[in-house]
Amino acid sequence: MSNEVKTKAKVDMDPKYIIKLTVTLFVTCVIVAGLLGYVNSITAGPIAETNWKNTVEAMKAVVADPDNTEFSEAMENSEAMTAAASGAGATLDSVYEATVGGESAGYAIKVVASGSQGNIEMMVGVDGEGAVSGVSIVKNSETSGIGSKVMTNVNGVLDQFIGKSAADGTLIVGTNVDAISGATVSTKGVTTGVNAALAVAGAIG
Repeated sequence: MSNEVKTKAKVDMDPKYIIKLTVTLFVTCVIVAGLLGYVNSITAGPIAETNWKNTVEAMKAVVADPDNTEFSEAMENSEAMTAAASGAGATLDSVYEATVGGESAGYAIKVVASGSQGNIEMMVGVDGEGAVSGVSIVKNSETSGIGSKVMTNVNGVLDQFIGKSAADGTLIVGTNVDAISGATVSTKGVTTGVNAALAVAGAIG
């Protein structure tokens, strides 16, 4: 082995070199973490504000009196609420109490159900009498020109849920819910979400 190779091996294994490398990496990580934290502190507020604004718009779309309705922050999801949504085949995201003139006017309930191409996130309004006051699609991946017709309320497919309540029994496509031709699975997904929202409202009491 040449002297040059021996020297290189000695440098690579030198404890001082290893310590120096470790310290350098540590300092670099601290600096990067600090920068990320700084950027997050600047952007967190605006991002949260935008998300809340979008949420409020979705909630206003599902209540009877959007101009005079105010909404609480997200309520804590109880086990009963979560189980109610799950039992109906959907996942509970969040619940917001709606008030008009300081009086309770029901809830805006965000749930997630399965569609034909992925999850359908929707906001469902349930008024103080336990009836659906509106359905708004927040996010979906349904097929353009087919399932998307349901998402955009073509032929009033979403409006048909307004006024439905637990008194109508479980909502079923083909029985008490009409589907758009070719978009039965998408309609079933929304129907599942509405059933879940009604179940959640019932669990709140």
